[in-house]
Amino acid sequence: MSIELESYFKARQDLIEKELDQSLPSEKAYPEKIHQAIRYSLFSGGKRVRPILLLAGFEVLRDDLERALPFACAIEMIHNYSLIHDDLPAMDDDDFRRGKPTCHKVFGEATAILAGDALLTEAFGLMAKTGLERGMGMTALRAIREVAEASGLAGIITGQELDLDKQGQTYDEQDLLFINQHKTAALIRAAVVAGGILGEAGEKELDALSGFAEKIGIAFQIVDDLLDFQTGDGGRKGEGSDARKKKATYPGLIGLNRSKEIAERLSREAINCLEIFPERAEPLRKIAGWLVSRGY
Repeated sequence: MSIELESYFKARQDLIEKELDQSLPSEKAYPEKIHQAIRYSLFSGGKRVRPILLLAGFEVLRDDLERALPFACAIEMIHNYSLIHDDLPAMDDDDFRRGKPTCHKVFGEATAILAGDALLTEAFGLMAKTGLERGMGMTALRAIREVAEASGLAGIITGQELDLDKQGQTYDEQDLLFINQHKTAALIRAAVVAGGILGEAGEKELDALSGFAEKIGIAFQIVDDLLDFQTGDGGRKGEGSDARKKKATYPGLIGLNRSKEIAERLSREAINCLEIFPERAEPLRKIAGWLVSRGY
């Protein structure tokens, strides 16, 4: 199986965009402000990496993408909820996201908080609705549980808490690993594993997908930190915002070269986790390579 990654991404982005649009009320729904804030953040130009990873994990086992598509959209809703809240003054206090003013800068802090809350809640409602309507039973429940764990104390919440606690403070590689495993890798892992669950993977297959996703999730965050050190990527959060805020990052602790080496090693190890799969895992392999090479 040979794929061209750009075409693969584009085809799945189109599916995800259409499904997201149909899954949420129009921006003209009353009261308009909250619906506009949700759509402003959700359709602000993200690459849809996490939902595409869910679909790629599903495709290792099955081809009927419509089965997994609502769950992929739910992952993207949760990711965008976390970004809206991350950007708030009480958290990372960012004015820009993907080159545009952040949600709270456009709509105010209160509406931004509500927009994030809405996306998180709608995500679980969408997954539950899909599971019920399509008679997916325990398969849907298992996938929802994976996503719930990654979205809660076992994932994003504790990762963000330690990230905030260590800002401007002394930290070590153990702190960084915890932050990256929970704040970033947890949702990436949940996406890939949920895809496998929806594809009815066995335990050995799920273990392989989990190992792949955790490693690539950590590598993804290291590369994000590296890109923040580069000039020219300032549209994402603002040039060098991590360094200015004295955030805990691998480049800040061990330097650019060693950070890049770790990211590349994790990518190789992630790809090795997929050895049990035939060529159907080629999209995951290609994505792993792209995640650590973007910007270099």
